[in-house]
Amino acid sequence: MPYLPPFIAPTRFTDPDAALAQVQRIYDQQIEHLRQAMQRFVAGETLPGHVRACYPFVRLHTETVARADVLESAHLSYGFVAGPGRFETTLTRPDLYRSYYLEQFRLLLQNHRVELEIGTSALPIPVHFSFAEHDHVEGHMDAARRMLMRDVFDLPDLAAMDDGIANGTYEPKAGDPLPLSLFTAPRVDYSLHRLRHYTGTGPEHFQNFVLFTNYQFYIDEFVRMGHAAMADPNSEYCAFVEPGNVITRRVGLPAEAVDALGAAPPRLPQMPAYHLVRSDSAGITMVNIGVGPANAKNITDHIAVLRPHAWIMVGHCAGLRNSQQLGDYVLAHGYVREDHVLDEELPLWVPIPALAEIQLALERAVADVTQVSGVALKNIMRTGTVASTDNRNWELLPNNQPQRRFSQSRAVALDMESATIAANGFRFRVPYGTLLCVSDKPLHGEIKLPGMANHFYRERVDQHLRIGIRAIELLRAQGLEQLHSRKLRSFAEVAFQ
Repeated sequence: MPYLPPFIAPTRFTDPDAALAQVQRIYDQQIEHLRQAMQRFVAGETLPGHVRACYPFVRLHTETVARADVLESAHLSYGFVAGPGRFETTLTRPDLYRSYYLEQFRLLLQNHRVELEIGTSALPIPVHFSFAEHDHVEGHMDAARRMLMRDVFDLPDLAAMDDGIANGTYEPKAGDPLPLSLFTAPRVDYSLHRLRHYTGTGPEHFQNFVLFTNYQFYIDEFVRMGHAAMADPNSEYCAFVEPGNVITRRVGLPAEAVDALGAAPPRLPQMPAYHLVRSDSAGITMVNIGVGPANAKNITDHIAVLRPHAWIMVGHCAGLRNSQQLGDYVLAHGYVREDHVLDEELPLWVPIPALAEIQLALERAVADVTQVSGVALKNIMRTGTVASTDNRNWELLPNNQPQRRFSQSRAVALDMESATIAANGFRFRVPYGTLLCVSDKPLHGEIKLPGMANHFYRERVDQHLRIGIRAIELLRAQGLEQLHSRKLRSFAEVAFQ
């Protein structure tokens, strides 16, 4: 017999704020039910049945393919359903997603002029996803009591959190609603918990523009810039967050209660994240993904649920052309995918296009920071195909096999992460781009040596990072309507951004 909280009946809304308030009410009630039951369970009580709480849902019915105010919203690539039918998604963490949910609700109401139905779904909330940030009550139980949890509480169900919607392979059963969002609520919760683990920072600190790098040198420089911004009373950024949720506020701003909970970890997490925070969440998050496509896929799988406005790779690469010099930039306009980590989710026959909005911002940022423009810009930056491989020692393979393939593809640079980040951006409808810096030329005898590498890092890391930040400033200034391109939307796309 399930042990459930009091039922909250579905309610219809035409006001997005009221709809979100109902989502919050349902979510808070369900989470509190789980937390109280968990506390009683840890204390040794026998509960009156299998404990269950469920996610809130939002549902929309429309009977026409036509949209209201089509001219007003024609520039948007999201915010509307593909045609007549019943559409639904489960929701989680309305405190974290408040602004995002409000925008999605507002656009659905504006475009379809129908009511939004908010209610309690039948999809259980796994008990692990109900714990508060610093709540570790399960750690006080012995092994036998922890094993009994499986009988008393719902645990994560992987069948409810796959990426079939994002991959374009999801097929609803007869009578089931069509999806409104790329991700179900448990899939979102799963990634929010993974982000804490891998990056050492809470998901609430992540910003809507993300820089990825494959070298700690870039992070060191970003930290220096972050602290410099906090010492500037006129900075547009209000806080700088480091692993362990260590928060530095801009000079002149008061400390907040959450600041006292931060503590530098004894060792850095696998993929540490750092956040230059703006009050509108349009700041910059930077993540050191380390080396390899597996890391690149892992972190972008999880950051995607935060629905960022763009992510950009700024890292090092091998230059494949003799005309390139160490320190030259490569702006990727195409990718050769030999990373092998996304072949099942995104077949190799799917092209990964360059996005004009990102390309133009990166090119202009290079010109702005280097003070080089026009034809002269080609002397320090080349646009071309970037190949990404999962074999770090590809140079040692026999018979020049990789070199031949890279030559046939017209590749101008090689790394291990950029194609993965771009492909996952395409897959998850997150605008993406790549600007790399040539750090060696293995095909031409210029391999990385300690002295040469140190000189390269000193000369280029600061400039390269400033270019990435400048590109984000340009993207932010041009407006999000242009950034979220229709090139990333499929035939019958979900309504949520």
